[in-house]
Amino acid sequence: MVDVTDKLAYFQATTGLEDPDLCTEILQAHGWDLELAISSFTSSTQPSASSTVSDSDPPDSRARTDSASASASASASASASASASASGPITAPAPGLAWRLVTLPISVISGSLGLISGAVGLGLWAAGGVLSYSLGMIGLGSGQGGESSAGLVSVSAAASEAMDFVAEFEREYGTRGLNFVGEGFMDALQRSRNAFKLLFVYLHSPDHPDSPVFCERTLCSQALAAFVNENFVAWGGSIRASEGFKMSNSLKASRFPFCAVVMPATNQRIALLQQVEGPKSPEEMLTILQRVLEESAPVLVAARLDAEERRNNMRLREEQDAAYRAALEADQARERQRREEQERLEREAAEAERKRKEEEEARERAAREAAEKEAARARMRQEKALSLGDEPEKGPNVTQVLVRFPTGERKERRFHSTALIQAVYDYVDSLGCLEVEDYNLVSNFPRVTYGTEKRSLTLKEAGLHPQASLFVELN
Repeated sequence: MVDVTDKLAYFQATTGLEDPDLCTEILQAHGWDLELAISSFTSSTQPSASSTVSDSDPPDSRARTDSASASASASASASASASASASGPITAPAPGLAWRLVTLPISVISGSLGLISGAVGLGLWAAGGVLSYSLGMIGLGSGQGGESSAGLVSVSAAASEAMDFVAEFEREYGTRGLNFVGEGFMDALQRSRNAFKLLFVYLHSPDHPDSPVFCERTLCSQALAAFVNENFVAWGGSIRASEGFKMSNSLKASRFPFCAVVMPATNQRIALLQQVEGPKSPEEMLTILQRVLEESAPVLVAARLDAEERRNNMRLREEQDAAYRAALEADQARERQRREEQERLEREAAEAERKRKEEEEARERAAREAAEKEAARARMRQEKALSLGDEPEKGPNVTQVLVRFPTGERKERRFHSTALIQAVYDYVDSLGCLEVEDYNLVSNFPRVTYGTEKRSLTLKEAGLHPQASLFVELN
């Protein structure tokens, strides 16, 4: 059940009263019974039939109501005039288009849409409706009316009733007739709005003697069925069911079979464009529906064009957004690539700088080591030269030693015959003619290598006295 705030909002929307205090007093006087309060208000404000026909009813509104026979046309016209006035005054309607506005009961609206808040829910279901674009064109921008409401109908109940009606209709008359939608009235209305079509409504009275013939010969007529299925959304309901009964009350159905053509209006209202009461032939129905379709075509076309324009604008915005996102992604990719390239160059530069420093340090280290090595060799040559002492003069105990180097250079020096072969090695080292330290002194005839094990021998012991010819053999 809706709460006090929702009841107050719905009562204001239905009656057109803007004073919340006055609406609260009326609802309190009726024990917050929404149906009773609305019924009492509409009954107290409904004009008489005579004044309605003579003063406020448009001349063509009575002509738009097709009666079952010519003899009943006058009474049907008067009844239609009273119904139109009961729905509220219609200001300057477009010729031949809208007959009257019908306020739907809250149970029908909430039954298909799952009403949560009366004021919000009733205002939103028709947002963007066909007539919301063109109410100014057809003169339905204002007006008020009220209908009694019943208990809330669940979504499943409304759809179940519609599916039961479709199944019963096809079981009785076959599937060659109208393609009634198996959903609640509000969902069918929404479907027609989305398809930019009018809604064809058929209220079925199972007990009426004219219903079987009308359904079999008229609604199942191939020509009529093809026309309605192509140009309308068809919804049917039995007046024995809850939603069908409430729609018959809302549409003021007085005779059966009953057909109507409606379209969404503003707020919780629908625009009743045509109603047909009593049996009609397929030709008569086809003529009526063709006329209604022709008269409402400008509104439907305008709404379709408006929707297409909105879709095109939306698609254009989406394309622009997509192009912007693509350009942004491209810019980001370029920026990322530029940043990655910069980072790569920085890494390469850092790596090159590191290698350069390492190579420079290696060169400095090699130069330092070479200098230290050279200095060590220089010190060694100097020390070995000092260790040799002065070269002795020629004598019987003096050995003459000739040393040939791999370069062909020759060096000659005198040693005491008691000097060790190591002294000859020290002499060669002190000259600095060799870049290596690993070498041996070798004699040719006979060939003897004076290696490490023989360096402790004296020249005389080694058989090199009084003179020796040695050459340097690199290892």
